[in-house]
Amino acid sequence: KTFRWLERLLQLSESLLSNKQEKDPVFWNSWAQRTLKNAMNTQEPNKNVAKNLILFLGDGMGVPTVTAARILKGQLSGQYGEEVQLEMDKFPYVSLSKTYNTNAQVPDSAGTATAYLCGVKANEGTVGVSAAAVRGQCNTTQGNEVTSILKWAKDAGKSVGIVTTTRVNHATPSAAYAHCVDRDWYSDGEMPAEALQDGCKDIARQLMENIPDINVIMGGGRKYMLPKNTSDVEYPEEKKHSGTRKDGRNLIQEWIDRRKDKKGYYVWNKQELLSVNPSTADYLLGLFEPGDLTYDLDRDRSTDPSLTEMVEVAIKILRKNPEGFYLLVEGGRIDHGHHEGKAKQALHEAVEMDRAIGRAGLLTSAHDTLTVVTADHSHVFNFGGYTMRGNSIFGLAPMVSDVDQKPFTSILYGNGPGFKLVNGSRVNVSTVDYQQNDYQAQAAVPLRMETHGGEDVAVFAKGPMAHLLHGVQEQNYIPHVMAYAACVGQNKAHCRSGNSATSIAIAPPSLALIITATWLLC
Repeated sequence: KTFRWLERLLQLSESLLSNKQEKDPVFWNSWAQRTLKNAMNTQEPNKNVAKNLILFLGDGMGVPTVTAARILKGQLSGQYGEEVQLEMDKFPYVSLSKTYNTNAQVPDSAGTATAYLCGVKANEGTVGVSAAAVRGQCNTTQGNEVTSILKWAKDAGKSVGIVTTTRVNHATPSAAYAHCVDRDWYSDGEMPAEALQDGCKDIARQLMENIPDINVIMGGGRKYMLPKNTSDVEYPEEKKHSGTRKDGRNLIQEWIDRRKDKKGYYVWNKQELLSVNPSTADYLLGLFEPGDLTYDLDRDRSTDPSLTEMVEVAIKILRKNPEGFYLLVEGGRIDHGHHEGKAKQALHEAVEMDRAIGRAGLLTSAHDTLTVVTADHSHVFNFGGYTMRGNSIFGLAPMVSDVDQKPFTSILYGNGPGFKLVNGSRVNVSTVDYQQNDYQAQAAVPLRMETHGGEDVAVFAKGPMAHLLHGVQEQNYIPHVMAYAACVGQNKAHCRSGNSATSIAIAPPSLALIITATWLLC
């Protein structure tokens, strides 16, 4: 306790010193000049071939969420918060992504996942199929399937992995391997009889069958892999966590049986995960919850792995392949926190994903690894109210409303479950604990679940060909850049020399002119 008190005192002293420095113009001018110098030194783009590709997807991580997470990160370390950098802030290239689905101005996570993984925009609620497929209509699947960059990388000989804090068959990860006209068909237990009769497959089954050699799969979703009413290993007495499959298949056991002689390991808790030796493991299936993983704030740190811990193990397994790897990492519960109006849960999820980004950076090199951080969509989340510098991101605005004379928190939602009236008027937030983990921030419009937002989201990039992620682009542009950088999928011809992604496999113009001139003279 004494050590923590001294540490906090030191942090407070540093903040006070920083505040004093900020009053001197030299502080700001010097900082800007250092930044300018660094920018000048990074003007030459990295045009190497990307051996490795990593996509960090913050589900629902709009720009307001990024900014609020930055402040929270700083405040967790005893600083004001506004002045600190997230790991993603350090990336040299930033652009904007247009997130709309082909049939939706404000998108969902399925259609957007198809865009940033498969390279084509699609309808909301569908994964791994083009916009010609109609949600819920099984007979529109065949012939409209589109493949993902994970498959392109696997076909090119790379190791591939998926790490998520949601179910491994949730919208974001499923677009990497599945072709499904309904994102909610997690197992055959959630599918209509007609779809099963027409031959459509549930998403959990497709995870095991479509690309059978995915090297690393980590997240939640055990119950969708097990026969109906099969008790869960962690919660055997809770029926809601029991298996959901009607076909009687145990997909976990099937995976184990196929990997018996292939250095494959199945784990379901943190201890088992950390006991795996990455140098002797070629395949890993980690399913840590029956459904989604718990929020990071609520996580049992003795039994539940963090996103950072999962990412570290994944990279250590995948990077053994001399051909490189592709890794999809989803901070999926940022989105869930926002939907529930629980900003504190959402922002702590974002900070944890940023930690994972930092860990990935230590385990790889920007020389040969293209790392992209982005979101699928935003939320109707924001913060304002003219708060003072260093104000708790979860704190009150410095004034009361000039309409109802009541205080309000800086963080608010445009809609959601935080809309509450007492005797016909807005709740006085000073009478509740607005700092608690599950506090639901006030919302303007009552909804059981808060909605997505439709504005553009940020794309942060570093590594080979990162400079191609610039300006304002369609969301489906992202996997095309990543594939181009790594010479996978349809982007191969320009990389035949093997040492630069801009190497052209034809004679340079100057040499071509010489050859032509010589022929004419002859």
